[in-house]
Amino acid sequence: MTRRLCSLPRQPVPPFGPGLTAERLGALLSGRRMWVNGTVLHYCFLDAASDASVIPVPGTGELRRVPWAGGEGAREVVRACFREWQDLGIGVTFAEVGDRHEAELRIGFQPGAGSWSAVGRDALSAGRGERTMNLGWDVSAPAERGIVLHQIGHALGMVHEHQSPFAGLHWDDEAVYAELGGPPNYWSRETTDTNVLRQLDACEAGCSVWDPQSVMTLPFGPGLVLEPEQYRGGLRPSGTPSPADKEFVLRWYPPAGPSPVGAGLGRGQAQAALVPFRSAPLGLGPGEQADFTVEPPETREYTVGTFGDADTVLVVFEERDGEPRFLAGHDDGGTPHNAAVRVRLIKGRRYAVRVRLYSTWGSGETAVMCW
Repeated sequence: MTRRLCSLPRQPVPPFGPGLTAERLGALLSGRRMWVNGTVLHYCFLDAASDASVIPVPGTGELRRVPWAGGEGAREVVRACFREWQDLGIGVTFAEVGDRHEAELRIGFQPGAGSWSAVGRDALSAGRGERTMNLGWDVSAPAERGIVLHQIGHALGMVHEHQSPFAGLHWDDEAVYAELGGPPNYWSRETTDTNVLRQLDACEAGCSVWDPQSVMTLPFGPGLVLEPEQYRGGLRPSGTPSPADKEFVLRWYPPAGPSPVGAGLGRGQAQAALVPFRSAPLGLGPGEQADFTVEPPETREYTVGTFGDADTVLVVFEERDGEPRFLAGHDDGGTPHNAAVRVRLIKGRRYAVRVRLYSTWGSGETAVMCW
């Protein structure tokens, strides 16, 4: 029997300029959707009366409103799945909030709209009244828990594992179109291409070795894969994060732990202070992160920015109720410019500045400063 599968919307083409080296482009593709480590991802369930889609009723020409609200049983499954990812020990944490304006992740339960999620930081481009994740059928059944874990994997920045170029899967394309074009998925050919047949760039894939047991591998029945022969009978992942999944998320989101000052400090550690008008060298390798604290000596507008020939993501958080809240951020990846944000900092409050490096070129010397 065909399972209902994750149906990601078509992903936007990265707006990288021409002339990038293969190494630089690869670093951008692999890390452009990942959050900076130490981020608290706030999630909410959309359940206001206005949270609904207006869709046509087939064969009638009429429209009907389909609400996005879900039952408490489905919500509890989602909460438990967030806890399961959290219990891997990752440095990103999840917190449920009631106000959508405080949530980076906004979850709806519109029936018939498929199950999907924005991938990583792509969630930030969605409007505050829009979903970043939808669960399109009853996920309270035990067999459906895997699809929720899968969508949270997307929210963390993970992509479909069965689309990895290292999988070496040779699909029977027309059989796949026919299978997924019928019940219960009713996918268009474009949706099938986006979620199954399109092979990812090697840099987008999570690892250089394919993991058929990854929670990001979708299940498929027999007759769809021609080669390798061992998968002609179908793909049957476990539906839970595999050891390779854990290794991947811990590589990007390591837990808090002792680190040298200014070189990837973990959450909750004594972080380096970023003092106005005093630059702090970064000395990072690709994928590494530096964390700093700022306690402004006066209330005013400040600029926080990076320097050097590097592609970076820079994010400023304000500490509220003991946790960091996103204040401003800038990704200068693939451009000749440096990341910089203009923010109002208030004396007596505490702020965190986090910088993640994609890659360097030229001198390779990088720094961050607040002024």
